[in-house]
Amino acid sequence: VKSWADAFGGELYSIVTKYSGSLLLQKKYKDVEPTLKIKEVDGLELVKKFSEQMESMLRRKVEAVESVFFQAVLVIVCLILSCCLSLFHYLHQQFDYYNSVLINEKDENDNYVELGDEFILEPNEHFNNLLVNTTYSDIQLPTNVYNKDPDILNGVYMSEALNPIFVDNFERDPTLTWQYFGSSTGFFRLYPGIKWLPDENGVISFDCRNRGWYIQAATSPKDIVIVVDVSGSMKGLRMTIAKHTITTILDTLGENDFVNIIA
Repeated sequence: VKSWADAFGGELYSIVTKYSGSLLLQKKYKDVEPTLKIKEVDGLELVKKFSEQMESMLRRKVEAVESVFFQAVLVIVCLILSCCLSLFHYLHQQFDYYNSVLINEKDENDNYVELGDEFILEPNEHFNNLLVNTTYSDIQLPTNVYNKDPDILNGVYMSEALNPIFVDNFERDPTLTWQYFGSSTGFFRLYPGIKWLPDENGVISFDCRNRGWYIQAATSPKDIVIVVDVSGSMKGLRMTIAKHTITTILDTLGENDFVNIIA
């Protein structure tokens, strides 16, 4: 047993040394060791300072979320009022927006396509060097949602008010990353704006309404029982459709939901 343990330990040490980079770290330490100084610090004071910094950082995050939330509530109120005042038809006929799939796209006459005007994108180290626009957000829609639907246009128009909130949040707290707003009609406003690429079949399958954060915010906890017919009559395409339906239902559930499947 001792021989086996020694052999196993040797192999484990060899693997850890190879892939952890410990030898490189030791070499770097040796290179700078003559310039290093040992300084005694107050552990309690260090923890207190770290705690204050964490509190400040988290407070900025909360303030950013609250500002987006309050503006989103105002957007909803304005949307309701516009419908009540019969402004709905006027708004959706007068308004265009930046569609994240169509931005910077041109037709055969070298003109920008509808909803695809020029949208400046630049690499940003804070966002993993992705091409983004930190001055504006844009709109993503799944393929099965019509991008000029009146409900979409009206909602996108109202949510334009979130743009200055996104920018202000980022300027006040550069540690923030993505900020976004998901709508029940299916549009997804994302800051900073990016170019969204469809899959190899030309399909945009991402739908914000199927994301966990949206589902948890929009619904209460659920208890679900799914009953599946597995008799001979369900063979072939019927069973395939049933499985796909069940998978789709499961994708909409959150961590606070309970589900059971009876087959």
